[in-house]
Amino acid sequence: MQNSIRTIDFKRYSSIKIGPVLDVLVINEIGDYSEYEIIGRANNLLISPNTNKKFAILGEEFDYIKQEENLLYVGCATTSGKLLTYTRKNDIANLEFLAKLPGNLGGLVKMNAGLKSWEMFNYIHSIKTKDGYIKKEDIEYSYRKTKIDTIVYEVVFNVEYGFSKEMLKEFNKMRDNQPHVPSAGSCFKNPEGDFAGRLIQELGLKGVKKGDMSFSEQHANFLVNYGDGTFEDAIYLINLVKEKVKKQFNIDIKEEIIIYK
Repeated sequence: MQNSIRTIDFKRYSSIKIGPVLDVLVINEIGDYSEYEIIGRANNLLISPNTNKKFAILGEEFDYIKQEENLLYVGCATTSGKLLTYTRKNDIANLEFLAKLPGNLGGLVKMNAGLKSWEMFNYIHSIKTKDGYIKKEDIEYSYRKTKIDTIVYEVVFNVEYGFSKEMLKEFNKMRDNQPHVPSAGSCFKNPEGDFAGRLIQELGLKGVKKGDMSFSEQHANFLVNYGDGTFEDAIYLINLVKEKVKKQFNIDIKEEIIIYK
């Protein structure tokens, strides 16, 4: 299957419901696309209406799950929900934390996504880029972060058996505490030994609004859009938190949300 172009309205496509209408490259062939930003399902993105970045998504060629002995090969256009369903049907353990964790595998791998101490890289064997397979031990990664600066086309997991319905219930419960309005998930990474949500709450900024954007009353670290939120309003609130956290706690809090200006 060849590469193609797709027109995407980010106000509808992105999880935070902000952004312009852009032509996006759909990649179905492995190659060098270094001039493009890969956006997956745009679950943790905030895109300016004035951006001049070039964006791409992985196409159907990279939406698959194959198991060979004790390894699971998953294309990076595969959704977390599809992989979770597969692990449940095939009694595969350890990936229950994907419950209600939105996104495609490519994005989840790149940001080492997870919930509390459960994260992607705990269970990864290797990844496939344009340069072939790279073993986990040769990749630099840490909490919610990797040093992967190229497209990941496939992720390979170690397979252990024993899918846990109890764990699945637990993860679903944890996610149900999160806001159910448009957002880009956690706005800030937790600083070492603390929680971004606690700092925001301590500053009295939980529920603070600018236009239709707000730090959620339900979960202080979720930047939510109550309808017609704009890029400018979102940036205003992000900068407000960064400045106040620096002033009050002398912490340089870092965004988990990816911003394209």
